Amino acid sequence: MQLGMVGLGRMGANMTRRLMRGGHTMVVSDLSVDAVKGIAGEGAVASSSLDDLVGKLTAPRAAWIMVPSGDPTEKTVQALISTMQAGDTIVDGGNSYFKDDVRRSKMCAAKGVHYVDVGTSGGVWGLERGYCMMIGGPKEAVQRLDPIFKTLAPGRGDIPRTPGREKITGTAAGTAEDGYIHCGPSGAGHFVKMVHNGIEYGMMDLTAMALTENPTLAEYSGFVQDSGEGRWTIQAALEEAVPAEVLTAALYTRFRSRQDHTFAEKMLSAMRQKFGGHVEPKAKS
Repeated sequence: MQLGMVGLGRMGANMTRRLMRGGHTMVVSDLSVDAVKGIAGEGAVASSSLDDLVGKLTAPRAAWIMVPSGDPTEKTVQALISTMQAGDTIVDGGNSYFKDDVRRSKMCAAKGVHYVDVGTSGGVWGLERGYCMMIGGPKEAVQRLDPIFKTLAPGRGDIPRTPGREKITGTAAGTAEDGYIHCGPSGAGHFVKMVHNGIEYGMMDLTAMALTENPTLAEYSGFVQDSGEGRWTIQAALEEAVPAEVLTAALYTRFRSRQDHTFAEKMLSAMRQKFGGHVEPKAKS
């Protein structure tokens, strides 16, 4: 099927490539003209602006946003709402705060535009291995985009199924084994992704790989950033009175790393880099 991709950073570009490999037609847009030209050279349809992108999509249109969360996403959604028509779909595949999704979905609904939020996990390996997706939005829109989700997802592969899964058939079986799931209404996808990322704060497990490459971890400063989703997870836990001791401790450790750069903080920085490709500042000599 046809899909517009807004944002051609590392994940947006690789998702576009994976979708084209799967036979989908991609119309792309980015603030970088060179990025657009590069992907167009691989088979995508270039656009010069968001209006141009929407104009090159066939109704009912679908545009997937992969830009930084916060103001860039907000402005992109607002621009698309002003251009799209009833029956079209806006997909936010970034790391937005779920409460922003709920608000934006209401703005879209007022114009008859569907809003789908997709928590996307795949990082540096997504192009080849696929992306796990946690999806929120109207059932009608999610089902129409299923060919997109199915292509992006890892699929079942050849590992043994969870015992008892073979007994679950029909609608109840769902798509979880394929690597994506419809979690509920708009906002539900990013809520689940928020918790997913919060859990990652406490269980990143690629230590051996980093130590094998460099036992001293000299290339790491020990200054560890946080994306904001760990904070959101803990905030949600507080609002619901749910204990989240490990996630809270993991977030505070990241805060501490910005004051005290010991080997432990370098280890944390190395795990984050291995887990999601997040590059931290190099240590000063």
